[in-house]
Amino acid sequence: MKVVGSGKAWFAWLFLLMGSIIGLRAAQAETALSAGEVIQKAVLRAQRADPKTGQSGYTYTKVTLSEELDAQGNVKERKERVYEVSYRGGLTHLKLLEVNGHPARGAEVKKMSETHTGFRAWLGLDKSSKGDNRENFLTPELVARFDFTLVGQTAVNGRPAYQIAFQPKNPAPPTRHIVDRLLDRISGVIWIDAEEYEIARADIQLGSEVSLLGGVIGSLKKLAYTMTRTRVADGVWLNTFSSGDFEGRKLIEPLRLKTKARSSNFRPLRLAS
Repeated sequence: MKVVGSGKAWFAWLFLLMGSIIGLRAAQAETALSAGEVIQKAVLRAQRADPKTGQSGYTYTKVTLSEELDAQGNVKERKERVYEVSYRGGLTHLKLLEVNGHPARGAEVKKMSETHTGFRAWLGLDKSSKGDNRENFLTPELVARFDFTLVGQTAVNGRPAYQIAFQPKNPAPPTRHIVDRLLDRISGVIWIDAEEYEIARADIQLGSEVSLLGGVIGSLKKLAYTMTRTRVADGVWLNTFSSGDFEGRKLIEPLRLKTKARSSNFRPLRLAS
């Protein structure tokens, strides 16, 4: 009788355990977020210009490498640049320090500024001369051009994240800037931190060739870009690594460019007393 009683108790315990597991999974299913809900939370998070962390901002070192290749894949020109970066109020400011291991000269600093400003201007992105909003690029306007699908959850830098695939809407929304024509041809995957709803990683690729200003400026045939962002403090996320592979035409000349950027040595930037 004891054996029978023990058996009945064991089955009862197993039944309760299974019921608890089923109930837990049902509750998780009811509270699970959709891809759209995750993206909307990320957009709201991105609109906060300056996270309240007790610091006025951050300063850090950024090293970029760009290599222009010929038709055979050989390096034609290589530039390594070192920047001092300050991040405050949601805006990023870059100061060029070195080019290929040598202190930056006035002409190089001016050329870097003109190239950067000009590129953003004809893409319709140059909205402020006071700083670059490169850390806050997830906007309602951008999100409205894509459809999102929740792939699952995984870990990025030891933190749980939502893995979400995206592709251009079909039909595409109205085109207002040159950059919209580019956005209508890219797809990829983004990883959104499950706790703070910041972008932790993004992989992007171009689906088909896009011409720039009707082909007058050039065209872009290939774009493969990956980016990683890191939580450097409570509520503060910054771009820490990126790499890109671009191929197309600049005016009448073919262009192949590979880029890498890495940031390090993050330090609090305090207001002067």
